Amino acid sequence: MKFLVTGGAGFLGSSLANYLVDQGHHVRVLDDLSAGDQGRLDSRVVFARGDTRDIPKLWTLLKGVDCVYHLAARVSVQESALYPVEYNEVNVGGTVSLMTAVRDARVKRVVFTSSGAAYGEQEAQPVPESARLKPASPYAVSKMAAEGYVRALGALWGIETVVLRVFNVYGPGQSIPPTHAPVIPRFLKQILGGGSLVIYGDGKQSRDFVYVSDAVDGLVAAAKASGIDRAILNIGSGQECTINTLVDAIERVTLRTAHRLYNQTESGGVQRLVADISLARDKLHFRPRVDLEAGLQRVLKEDRQFRTT
Repeated sequence: MKFLVTGGAGFLGSSLANYLVDQGHHVRVLDDLSAGDQGRLDSRVVFARGDTRDIPKLWTLLKGVDCVYHLAARVSVQESALYPVEYNEVNVGGTVSLMTAVRDARVKRVVFTSSGAAYGEQEAQPVPESARLKPASPYAVSKMAAEGYVRALGALWGIETVVLRVFNVYGPGQSIPPTHAPVIPRFLKQILGGGSLVIYGDGKQSRDFVYVSDAVDGLVAAAKASGIDRAILNIGSGQECTINTLVDAIERVTLRTAHRLYNQTESGGVQRLVADISLARDKLHFRPRVDLEAGLQRVLKEDRQFRTT
C-alpha cells in the first residue's frame, strides 16, 4: 500500500512511518519540522517539508496514496493556552485543508490521531468512546473540532475515516523540549542527572501510558480493518497509573531514589484519565503487549540520551 503520514517526523509519526516501510509499503511523510526531526526517518521514507494547509503540495504528495495518517498538530496542552489562535489554525484549519485535498485526490481512507485529552474530566473510568467530551484546553478543543470535521467531511465526500483517541505515548527517542516536556523522558533525565523531580499537584492524578510500539500496532490496524468507517476508538494501555506510581516505577528501573518536589501551585491537569480499550480490542484486535516497567526498561536500554548515565 501507499501511505502519507502527516507529522511523520515526530516521535509517534516517525515510528509509524519506519514500521510501514519495514513492512514493504511505500511511505511519504509531510512535516514542517517545527517539532519533528527528519533524522528519525528511515532513508526509504520519502520526505517533504511543508504544512498541511498547503493544498497544492498535498495534491502532489497524495497522488496514488491509499491511506493517509494525519498526525500533524501542535500538541502541548500548556502551550495551547498561550497560543490558541495558532492551535486552531494548525490543528483545525490544517485538518480541513487536508480533507479537501484528500477528496480531490480520491484517497480511500484517513486515519486521524486525536487525543485522550478531548475527554477532559470524567467520572467514569476507564473512559469509553461514548463519554461526553469535556475538553479543558485549547489543544483539546482543537482535537475535538478536528474530529468533527474529519467525520463530517468524510461522510459528505465518501471518504472512509477512522478517529483514534491516542493516550500518553512514550518510548525511545521521545524528545525533551525545554518547556512542556513529556513527563516520562523528563523524569528519567532528571533522576539520572541527580536532580529533583518536579511533580505538579499532589501526584495522585492518573494517566494511561501506552508504549510506542503498541500505539503503532493500533494505527496500523486502523488502516486495514473493515467495518470501521467513521469509528472512534481509544488507543491506550487500558491501565491506570498515578504520577506517584510512575515515579516508583522509574526508581525501580533506574535503581535511583528520586527527590520529589510537589508544586502545589501548578495544576496537575485532569484528575483521572484512563482508556477503555474494549472497542479497539473488538474492532482492531488491539492488544497492548508492553507494560509500563518493561517499557521504561526499553527506553533506558535503547534511547541514546540515557545510555551514558
